[in-house]
Amino acid sequence: MQEAISTITEMLKCLKRLDNKLTHQVKSWRFYSVVKAIQATRGIRLLVATGVIAELVDLSRFDHPRKLMSYLGLVPSEYSSGEKRHLGAITKCGNRRARRLLVEGVHSYKHNDNISKEMLLRQEGLSKEIIEMVWQS
Repeated sequence: MQEAISTITEMLKCLKRLDNKLTHQVKSWRFYSVVKAIQATRGIRLLVATGVIAELVDLSRFDHPRKLMSYLGLVPSEYSSGEKRHLGAITKCGNRRARRLLVEGVHSYKHNDNISKEMLLRQEGLSKEIIEMVWQS
């Protein structure tokens, strides 16, 4: 039992070291401002924001949010024949990793939307427009 506890303790220390290294590296990344802005959203912290931006790279290539959602496979599938139109589940086409990260983050929206101290720290230094946009949804 003690060996299992020691293993878990070492793994937690390793995760903490890796998290610190990631934080340091991301702060010098050219997309850090985008990562910081995305973190203003509930359920999106550094790891998820960094993963999404690393997968999508430059968000300016999507001129409309619908195109981004289509790229991620987060749009409903459609079965149409003549006058009948049926919308089904999401298509799941596109970037699987980014979709998974965003879906994980969205799960926090099933809880009450209160502002924690951590959320205030993540929103610190962001423009008022970004913060208002996040809380509109």
